[in-house]
Amino acid sequence: MSIENKKDRFAFILPVYNHAATVALVVKDAQALGFPVFVIDDGSTDNTYEQIKEITGIQIIRHQSNQGKGAAIMTGFAAAAVVADWAITIDADGQHYPQDALKLIAAIPADMRAVIVGAREGMAGMEGAHIPWTSRFGRKFSNFWVWAAGGAILSDSQSGMRLYPLPEAMLLNTTARRFQFEVEILVMARRKGLPVIETPVRVVYNPDGKRISHFRPFVDFLRNSQTFARLIFTRIFPLR
Repeated sequence: MSIENKKDRFAFILPVYNHAATVALVVKDAQALGFPVFVIDDGSTDNTYEQIKEITGIQIIRHQSNQGKGAAIMTGFAAAAVVADWAITIDADGQHYPQDALKLIAAIPADMRAVIVGAREGMAGMEGAHIPWTSRFGRKFSNFWVWAAGGAILSDSQSGMRLYPLPEAMLLNTTARRFQFEVEILVMARRKGLPVIETPVRVVYNPDGKRISHFRPFVDFLRNSQTFARLIFTRIFPLR
């Protein structure tokens, strides 16, 4: 269903942590679509705020300390729900094309509330030699365990470009508040009967390695493992 046939309201949410080099361009590209833009500065310690404070027409919410990507998204949900029915999340590192939000909107099934995940594709998809091995391994690891925990079968469960229905996404009882939030919410959505659908979006991965990522392979692998263990346990032994 194309955006021309949609009467719902949409808003961008950008969780940001130390992305001074890229955030302003991402914000301006998102603004070009005409949707409200909410930037959640999750305790940045660089000059991220200085890069965006003069941009008119956006709402900036600042966490005093770093609380995690999931916490930033939840803050964005609460703010966006006042003016929107759907929240479009994109990463602030420049890997997404904000214009591809229209692809997510077009993928909404008729008369249905669903989570739409942008499955990242590009000239070499996510399998090219220039893609960090941690990203390739992490995606496959996450895809399998999202399914094992009761979530949908997905090709890119780690994509940060998504479309969430509000307020449904706020009521899924997620507990993770860092990177693990983005896999937990997919599982919880499926458990609550909220469809999770993928649609392809473009991705930019610079071969020169300038993309900023705050994912820590060892620490976040352990956190992911703990989250999936908890989700699998509650799938086998549902909490009353």
